[in-house]
Amino acid sequence: MEILKVENLTKTYGKGETKINAVDHISFTIEKGEFVAIVGASGSGKSTLLHLLGGVDRPTSGKVFIDGKDIYALNDDALAIFRRRQIGIIYQFYNLIPILNVTENILLPCDLDGAKVSNNRLSEVLDILNLKNRKNHLPNELSGGQQQRVSIGRAIINNPAIVLADEPTGNLDSKASDEIVSLLKMSNKKYNQTIIMITHDLEIASSADRIITFDDGKIIKDERI
Repeated sequence: MEILKVENLTKTYGKGETKINAVDHISFTIEKGEFVAIVGASGSGKSTLLHLLGGVDRPTSGKVFIDGKDIYALNDDALAIFRRRQIGIIYQFYNLIPILNVTENILLPCDLDGAKVSNNRLSEVLDILNLKNRKNHLPNELSGGQQQRVSIGRAIINNPAIVLADEPTGNLDSKASDEIVSLLKMSNKKYNQTIIMITHDLEIASSADRIITFDDGKIIKDERI
């Protein structure tokens, strides 16, 4: 089942001689339950692509369909609601709310949406993330790896259509990086969660089922592992 469809997607910055196509007329699809890594050098356009897939930035042209919905046909308010409900995003620098504890940070998307999460679901996520004994701690009382686990919990708590991970291990040591990749793989297998991960690390990318190589705004290779 196709969960993501990208049609002729383009993002342009500047004009004339300074014009740059950060994303240059690309098209591809992703099936539900796939774990896809998008790799490329710094400046290749892969983070711009992730922001377009996540509804964080609007394209210059082209379309993005998530679960059959043309997300850029939505107005800003409707897109914000769709993004909150159907797209989980994991950032390199966690982006946790410093005055909220672990549980409150994980539940934030649901609280903003007025949605209730069962105690069983919350307990399951905390257990999977090995955060039950940290559930009342604030972000500044956690290690980097623990903070990134909280951001994963926040991204998956409401079972979104896709989870986008932007260099999720880029700010972590090798041990914590391995733990985060293992958690993403577990979420992919246990919940059939579709995951798209941006990384420059080919070793980390090899954990995915499929690797899309991005360069100069274009897809130059698309291979299944």
